[in-house]
Amino acid sequence: MKRRERTRQLIELGGLIAKAGLIELTDDDRAVIFGILIEAGVALRSDDREQALTLWRRRGKRAFEVSATP
Repeated sequence: MKRRERTRQLIELGGLIAKAGLIELTDDDRAVIFGILIEAGVALRSDDREQALTLWRRRGKRAFEVSATP
């Protein structure tokens, strides 16, 4: 069961990368996408962690709301 859950999680995370437009915006350059994710990790390890989380959470919620609107 754990393997199935992990696979589903990875598929969903890949879907978020696609939904954010990162595949098209980077011409499917996986090194660039990975670099973006590393930069996010750096921000989350900084003193500005809470501020970054708040900003990204708000942006993400707005994007989900817009994409859910028919």
